[in-house]
Amino acid sequence: MISRLSCVLIAAALANAQIIEFESNGLKYQTLTRNAVTVMFATLPTHIHEYSIIQVAVSNGAQGPVVIRPEDFTFERTEGAAIKATPARDVVGELIAKGNRGDVIKLVSTYEMALFGMSRMRPTNGYEARRQQYLAEVSSAKIKAAAAASAVALVQTKLAAGQSTDGAVFFSSEGKPLGAGRLVMRNSAGEYQFNHDDGETGKRN
Repeated sequence: MISRLSCVLIAAALANAQIIEFESNGLKYQTLTRNAVTVMFATLPTHIHEYSIIQVAVSNGAQGPVVIRPEDFTFERTEGAAIKATPARDVVGELIAKGNRGDVIKLVSTYEMALFGMSRMRPTNGYEARRQQYLAEVSSAKIKAAAAASAVALVQTKLAAGQSTDGAVFFSSEGKPLGAGRLVMRNSAGEYQFNHDDGETGKRN
């Protein structure tokens, strides 16, 4: 017979791995906690060049540090193809080389609108902190555009206990919706899997 303590531990483990869905500001969010590290995401309703974009927030409730990188994320399509997230430096470099001010404005505006959906998680060193730091250090309009894009993109971050971050993760999808599949994050915190429908954005129908 399973002891009462065992039942409690099993229930706690199951609760710890439960995906919670909610809608905010028109976006559909999913959040999952494993090993005291919480990951939350939503698909943003815009594309920049060939990239589909998701908004990610990570909160470290564990006792030790955890490193988060955009390359930790993979989108696995239902038909079997997998797309690994593009490193932030590559996306920013492409925006500088091929983009224009309008692309950056669209990216920043969309991301800032999505921040309203993150009321359940207030990052300690996320986009807002990066934006203030980057934009304070430059004066050139072109460099400011690059800095703004850099502030939006999720970068490699070492989160100490109690810290959190957020940022945009980019998937090279030839400008098409990601489609049906699942978003997977794998790193030292564990493996996180989220189902993704075939809608063009993270909005509910």
